[in-house]
Amino acid sequence: MDPAPAIGIGLGFVVVITANVMEGGNPSSLLMGPPLLLVFGTTILISIAGGTMDDAKNIVGSIVRAFTGNVTPASSLIPAVVTLAERARREGLLALEDTLSTIDDPFLVKGVTMAIDGTDPEELREILEAEVHAKRSEDRQSAKFFADAGAYAPTIGIIGTVMGLVHVLENLSTPDELGPLIAGAFVATLWGVTSANVIWLPLSSRIKRLGELECARMELAIEGVAAIQAGSNPRIIAQKLTSLLPSRQRAEEEAA
Repeated sequence: MDPAPAIGIGLGFVVVITANVMEGGNPSSLLMGPPLLLVFGTTILISIAGGTMDDAKNIVGSIVRAFTGNVTPASSLIPAVVTLAERARREGLLALEDTLSTIDDPFLVKGVTMAIDGTDPEELREILEAEVHAKRSEDRQSAKFFADAGAYAPTIGIIGTVMGLVHVLENLSTPDELGPLIAGAFVATLWGVTSANVIWLPLSSRIKRLGELECARMELAIEGVAAIQAGSNPRIIAQKLTSLLPSRQRAEEEAA
């Protein structure tokens, strides 16, 4: 599991609370039920309204994926592809059937299986690229929910503040109660802005990044399968796939 989101969001809240304490505030004063209900409840509901019910059913899964998702670097596919290419060149594509059980990447296994079955190279590429496109669309929709929530939350916080100030105006005859009422009114804005920038927008960016990494791995697998099917030299395949990696991973792969 990649700890990046837990570290970033968790420590982000720690910094906010610490800053509040350093200024002489009491963290418990920020945990008011009505503002929290208004900001989080309304934000989630209107974000659901911007999509479909099928999208809404995936919210929990998307959150779990954002916190627990861990994409294996695309560079780890290169040795497997080169091994397959070497055997295919020596013994033919049919000989790869026995090797597929040792590969832990389902997408690569699917592509090689289709190649073994004699699928036309152009059709094979179209089918695999369509799967990558579908993956991108799915991730884009998942990220959109959290991006929408990040856009709505500050405005919902302002609505909560306006509602709180209305109560303040209703109690002008009792000056002793105005301080707590004004403070409570601005807690809604605080949570609206904080939730947008510490929770929703980071989760959106996280899902987008995971999707990018997964699609990059899938695209590298497509090129590997196409090269195996064409009977290319394994050394040339390794060089070609390495050239598709980000500069840091490329340098590590070349060094290895």
